[in-house]
Amino acid sequence: MLKQETVQIIKATVPVLEVHGVAITKTFYKNMFQKHPELLNIFNHTNQEKGRQQTALANTVYAAAVHIENLGAILPAVRLIAHKHRSLGILPEHYPIVGENLLQAIKEVLGDAATDDIINAWAEAYGVIADIFIQVEEDLYQKSEENGGWRLFKPLKVVKKEVESELVTSIYFENEDGSPLPTYQPGQYISIRVKVPNEEYLMTRQYTLSYANAEEGYRISVKREDEQTPNGKVSNFIHDTLQVGDIVDVSVPAGLFVLEETSAPITFISGGIGVTPLNSMLQSLADDATNEVNFIQCARNEKVVAFSDEIQEKINALPNASYTALYSDEDKLITKELLAEKVADNADVYVCGPVGFMEAVIKNLHEIGVADEKIHYEFFGPAMQLAK
Repeated sequence: MLKQETVQIIKATVPVLEVHGVAITKTFYKNMFQKHPELLNIFNHTNQEKGRQQTALANTVYAAAVHIENLGAILPAVRLIAHKHRSLGILPEHYPIVGENLLQAIKEVLGDAATDDIINAWAEAYGVIADIFIQVEEDLYQKSEENGGWRLFKPLKVVKKEVESELVTSIYFENEDGSPLPTYQPGQYISIRVKVPNEEYLMTRQYTLSYANAEEGYRISVKREDEQTPNGKVSNFIHDTLQVGDIVDVSVPAGLFVLEETSAPITFISGGIGVTPLNSMLQSLADDATNEVNFIQCARNEKVVAFSDEIQEKINALPNASYTALYSDEDKLITKELLAEKVADNADVYVCGPVGFMEAVIKNLHEIGVADEKIHYEFFGPAMQLAK
């Protein structure tokens, strides 16, 4: 429990964080990596270079300050971040490092405005928030060790590579001894940790499991990114260098973007490689499922689209289902009118794709009357705020 004086000081910093939050978190990451370069083996370099991680952390700090009198209000965000942390191998000993550098960044950015009272209040608040994260993450670590699982990373063998489209290749992983892998919920992801040639640090990336269950191992499906951009390093390594028989460090599946059991209609809406969790969800449906199911897949063209045949085959097996493919190169785009046709009353809608795509789709869903609690979506990378 925080002292009332601390609560009042933290609340008073909310307007400052709204203005300077990203500057503080950018300074924080710069300082922390200078002092602790070994942490670059954990953090996603791409998200750092593009500013995503800094913005996501700024959003989290701001939310904590806003809800400082009722930190239970941020538990949904804590759980989401905790799944990512567990998947990456964030441990209790990392939190004091974060705290020290966060306070230093506040001082550095705010200067004389960061009084001793403010720094002491944030030190107290950070301790409470860190303890919440550590406990939630420890619970997740313990669950990850159940049913043949493991705590951090385990070496798995690449047993198959399969080209899905001009841009997407699937990788299948199995235990080296052939024993079963832990089960997962459709929509969850794994972290893979690789050593890319000519890179100083290990690189960790999170990829959705694109198959419905673990019976044939873990399948991820990776889009080749432009190798001139920072996020192309791992994807191009996977496409060009990783071979069948190679060993890769892999985490136990994590994530909260999963298919919920329901008898209501379901609409899946994917943009680009955002099809991976939605295909996993679709494939998990029983062939005799009575739900009305509509799948809308958006991509540039037929050459780059992934899993269209797999999706169509499953749609054909369901008693009340439809599949719509929209290719932007043919000027076929998702519209409010199409959504009104494909989203049944009381439907649960699952959306995954680039942020701009999701913003547009969710805006249209709101305009046709779909309630917030019926819209389920997931970001690629850190939990950025979505403008709706």
